[in-house]
Amino acid sequence: MPDSNGLAPTQSRPREHLILEELSLTRAPRDLSRADIERYTGNIAEILQALGLDLDTPGTRDTPRRFLSALIEATDGYEGDPKLVTAFPTECGGGSDCDLAQIVEGPIEFSALCEHHALPFVGRAWLGYIAHEQILGISKLTRLVRVITRRFAVQERLAQSIADAIESLTQAHGVAVYLEADHMCVRIRGVREHGSLTRTTAYRGGYERDPSLRAEFRELATHGGVAP
Repeated sequence: MPDSNGLAPTQSRPREHLILEELSLTRAPRDLSRADIERYTGNIAEILQALGLDLDTPGTRDTPRRFLSALIEATDGYEGDPKLVTAFPTECGGGSDCDLAQIVEGPIEFSALCEHHALPFVGRAWLGYIAHEQILGISKLTRLVRVITRRFAVQERLAQSIADAIESLTQAHGVAVYLEADHMCVRIRGVREHGSLTRTTAYRGGYERDPSLRAEFRELATHGGVAP
């Protein structure tokens, strides 16, 4: 029998789908009823009023609903992406040249909500991998970044999660991920620092073992705007 997503039993599912399921990246619409939305909107209105916002003006009467709608949209990565994965065989026919060819994509813009303060951080990602038996459609790398980042998260974990996903989906010889982001929780609270960026990296396989490969990835990504 098909499951709740209309999929066939586990044995007949594509390998890619099983991997996405394991990584919690499959299509999973959130169950938010009309009653839930009304209750959450009321709670938000109470908080905003307590903080000083006058909700009795033409411009603010609908602010609680808009705020909730914005949060739901900003975290739609939890719902997955039905077009996330299209994997193809590599073009090198199993020869040694696969070990020498990098695929580097970026910058890919992303936004996420900090799980510590629920404030946004916005940045760019660069991804690199050395294909083994599978490659991902180029647009799928962007989809992968967005489905992983459009959630509550910390940047330190995002780089690792993206690297894990690419490695699992492609069985690549190596994976490299570089993220840089501007955090609103740093800009508007606490130290209130402007102008600083948080940078994180994750390396797998050949990139982890070979400093020259990491340097080549950084050099290739530099042409897309990464600081050396």
